Amino acid sequence: MLTVLLVDDDTEFTEVACTIIEFLGHEVLTAATLAEARDWLEKETFDHVLLDFMLPDGSGAHLFNELDALPKRPRITLITGHPSVKGVIKGLCGPNIDYLVKPIQREEIEAVLSGKPKEHAHEKETIEKHFDLLIGESPIMKELYKLISRVSKTSANVMLLGESGVGKEVVAAAIHRASESEGPYIATNCGAFSKELIGSELFGHEKGAFTGAVGRKEGVFEQAEGGTLFLDEITEMPIDMQPNLLRVLENKVVIRVGGTKTIPVNCRVVSATNRTMEEIAQSKVLREDIYFRLAVFPITIPALRERKEDIPLLAKTFIDEFNKDNGANFKWKEGQLDTLQAYDWPGNVRELRHFVHRAAIMSDPEQSDIELPKTIESPFAQKQSTTPALQAGRTIEDVEKELIYATLEKVNGNKTMAADMLGISTKTLYNRLHAYGDLSKED
Repeated sequence: MLTVLLVDDDTEFTEVACTIIEFLGHEVLTAATLAEARDWLEKETFDHVLLDFMLPDGSGAHLFNELDALPKRPRITLITGHPSVKGVIKGLCGPNIDYLVKPIQREEIEAVLSGKPKEHAHEKETIEKHFDLLIGESPIMKELYKLISRVSKTSANVMLLGESGVGKEVVAAAIHRASESEGPYIATNCGAFSKELIGSELFGHEKGAFTGAVGRKEGVFEQAEGGTLFLDEITEMPIDMQPNLLRVLENKVVIRVGGTKTIPVNCRVVSATNRTMEEIAQSKVLREDIYFRLAVFPITIPALRERKEDIPLLAKTFIDEFNKDNGANFKWKEGQLDTLQAYDWPGNVRELRHFVHRAAIMSDPEQSDIELPKTIESPFAQKQSTTPALQAGRTIEDVEKELIYATLEKVNGNKTMAADMLGISTKTLYNRLHAYGDLSKED
């Protein structure tokens, strides 16, 4: 049995964590501030200290020297509220400290208290592919899975919204698979065809309808009969072609180019765009009546930076795919996964997959270690270093302040969301901002 000191000002988390630790057969004492933690350290001897990085009266890292000076130095696990925070403070605090990112599962607490290497847990880890396609266990992805399950039970048309690279086509395929429809899944890109050919692609054509039409062709609506039609980049469709699409959506019949016969069609239409709803409305790239026909059930797919806890799962999946295709045996180190989590991935899952494969190609095929490039280079975004942005001489307070302001910027100044992301109480966040002189009278 271990004696554990849990130092965290989040009462809800503390209550849950204490229950888990006691269930595992250990004794646990709690402190909500550095002062309370110091009092316990004078009275008791601890085997393990679970320590929040941000506390009401300072950073948990300020306890490190005092813990090192104890006759029996306890093991230390630093608790953070967000994967990107973990990546920065790991570079600051060193490799001899364990890390946990909220929300924390029982298995994670059990692993750090038992001292088992995390790599062993990873070897046994089975990564679930939801609908045999989608990877991620973050709350925002679980909400996405729920939406997919619900809409798949209907015949409603779906519009997928999200940045480039988030996996809109994979989500469309997941909707088709979950619907268990008997028809096929057909995908086409509305931005890939000229104005002259898009009608033929969507609705088909009769022989001789235009120069080069040497035979009859079924359009994608006919091809997707009884199944799902995925129209990618729907907002790139020429505006003068959209009335023809509207007629098909309303009447469920097509007329091939050069033909006169109406052909009944029956398929779910899943469309996708990398524009936001506001951009669609303001730029007028999509007729309003078309929008309401296509977006009966709109779904926004999160950017990868909004679900950073899923990055290790994706990175492991991509390296496993590379190993299988190339007869390699590459494995991630824990610190490398932290580095990947610290990056924002403006190109989302597509960029992460490209980077993983590039890193594997650059690594020694005779070894299992992966060599990460010094920078993650993207021609479409400002370069970000794969090394945490730490400089010699910076104080813990400087790093803490930077993390707070970066998080506030990410959530557009919402202090409740920022506190939740950082894994601290709202009161602690307000105390910090007050100390920085950054609270208005209204706050």
